[in-house]
Amino acid sequence: MAKVLGVGGVFFKSNNHESLAKWYQEHLGIDIDTSYNGTMFFPANMPEKSATVWSVFSADTEYLKPSDQTFMFNFVVDDIHEALAQVVAGGGKQVDKVTVESYGAFGWFLDPEGHKVELWQPDLVSAPEDSPTE
Repeated sequence: MAKVLGVGGVFFKSNNHESLAKWYQEHLGIDIDTSYNGTMFFPANMPEKSATVWSVFSADTEYLKPSDQTFMFNFVVDDIHEALAQVVAGGGKQVDKVTVESYGAFGWFLDPEGHKVELWQPDLVSAPEDSPTE
């Protein structure tokens, strides 16, 4: 049996793909190749203990709320608090507080088109006392 070896890409529609790609470039530092409005993330550039997760949720999950989309993507970031501040400054809307688990910190936001995005900082397993969590 042939087996899947990893996630080869994430592709989604946008009402204004050039504008949304530029927004991600300006507010999360994604190096956008304008020939296809995307980028390539290489495993060698990921922090230790990070991974690409693929998961199927039930149709009635609340995890993707408040977005009405049927999908959510997750970005690995180097500074979750700064990344959230950048997207909020750029017009994104933070959803919930930063959550710290034994395998890293998580934060969420809605982009300008209402897609819920999860941010993950794998190496942050305790919140600094002076870091904002909203």
